Amino acid sequence: MVALVSTVAYLGLEARTVEVQCQVAAGVPAFIVVGLPDKAVAESRERVRAAIAALGLSLPPKRITVNLSPADLPKEGSHYDLPIALALLAAMGLADADALSHFFVVGELGLDGRITATPGVLLAALHASSQEMGLICPATQGAEAAWAGNIDLVAAPDLIGLLNHLKGQGILAPPKPGEIAKVTGGPDLKQVKGQETAKRALEIAAAGGHNLLMIGPPGAGKSLLASCLPGILPDLTPAEALEVSMVASVAGTLEGGRMSRTRPFRSPHHSASMPALVGGGLKVRPGEVSLAHLGILFLDELPEFQRVALDSLRQPLETGVVSVARANSHVTFPARVQLVAAMNPCRCGHLGDAALACSRAPRCAADYQSRVSGPLLDRIDLHVEVQSVSAADLVLPPPAEGSAEVAARVQQARIIQTERLSGTKMRTNADLDGDALEAHATPDEPGQRLLAQAAEAMRLSARGYTRILRVARTIADLAGCASVGRIHIAEALSYRRQAPRN
Repeated sequence: MVALVSTVAYLGLEARTVEVQCQVAAGVPAFIVVGLPDKAVAESRERVRAAIAALGLSLPPKRITVNLSPADLPKEGSHYDLPIALALLAAMGLADADALSHFFVVGELGLDGRITATPGVLLAALHASSQEMGLICPATQGAEAAWAGNIDLVAAPDLIGLLNHLKGQGILAPPKPGEIAKVTGGPDLKQVKGQETAKRALEIAAAGGHNLLMIGPPGAGKSLLASCLPGILPDLTPAEALEVSMVASVAGTLEGGRMSRTRPFRSPHHSASMPALVGGGLKVRPGEVSLAHLGILFLDELPEFQRVALDSLRQPLETGVVSVARANSHVTFPARVQLVAAMNPCRCGHLGDAALACSRAPRCAADYQSRVSGPLLDRIDLHVEVQSVSAADLVLPPPAEGSAEVAARVQQARIIQTERLSGTKMRTNADLDGDALEAHATPDEPGQRLLAQAAEAMRLSARGYTRILRVARTIADLAGCASVGRIHIAEALSYRRQAPRN
């Protein structure tokens, strides 16, 4: 007899159907798992054997063969434990194969028969919903799976409880979706003394989803400004929150099924490797740029990151996705992020201050800033110099305008963009391209003349030219202007990268 149980294999944010086929036949006693299993799947034999023994049962002295079909698709992860165990029990006549045929099954088994959490349950639930089937998953992840909508969901704490449920004894209550996590309050812009230019650039970046680079001496407030950005960005829409939660589910960081409407803010250390930033590894997992999807990726001390790691961000920043190629698989993760970076003007950090600058100034500035490639800098829309804060600034009372007031203007600008870009895949001005850029961001005649002169004088690349238009469109939206004018182009040009000082 061959028993069949359905489960899934994860390829990025895609779940593919895998059929677990189990045959118990006469022959030399053995327990074999085939179908391109990785080490975690191969080890499931021992976990399944122990979990079944915890039920007071023993495996039959026969040849047990488990095939994971399609056999040419790599199988990774411990979530195959439970479907293998159920397929084996069905083949032994101890589980109802017909009842199992209506479910996808995921879950790791403990040696005592407990069903423990595994990454990716939300993806499995969404896939089951698309196939009009139910899902059997660990009890601790029932709240996560319930976000998939109206599906037949069984969240079991252990193997014996699951078998009793399938037999109609000890019915398990269906889980409810997890809570919406409360918005955590971050720093307020009222805490920032001075830095009016930087705060204006931060507002423009938030309104249009633009990338931002802040250059300034140590202690000028660059990190504080970056940490204020989530507080002025609009909350995630329900569809965006589901996208973010899917990435968190694959990464195994969606705790308790709690879904958040706050945009992600990721701040990796500058020692992070290329796989840590863009994803990959032995078992391909999303990197920081994907964990920050629809949120902010903050890179402090930008030149201290490895050159190869920084350059690996160039393609995700341009396309909004990360494609990780391996010999046996090709995995794609979403990576539509807003890059915010901060750096010192030179290694000592005090370029321009004769009393504090090192003896190598200004040569050290050129060497230090050259550690960040030109193509990466060209993908950053806003470049702003953050000046040091004087003692006189620090004793001033808090500014009258804080994050709440700025967030209201940002929200209004985002509403304008949403209405303008409805019916397209673009979400903000930072995504404008092609016909949409020409239709919505073409400046008036004085603006065109100024832009043409600046493009020649500043030797703007084609990418730099279009990014000036995008930023100008955002500035016009903040001002409530229907068209882009010379004043908007002029302000956008002021945030373009300047040549290093000599």
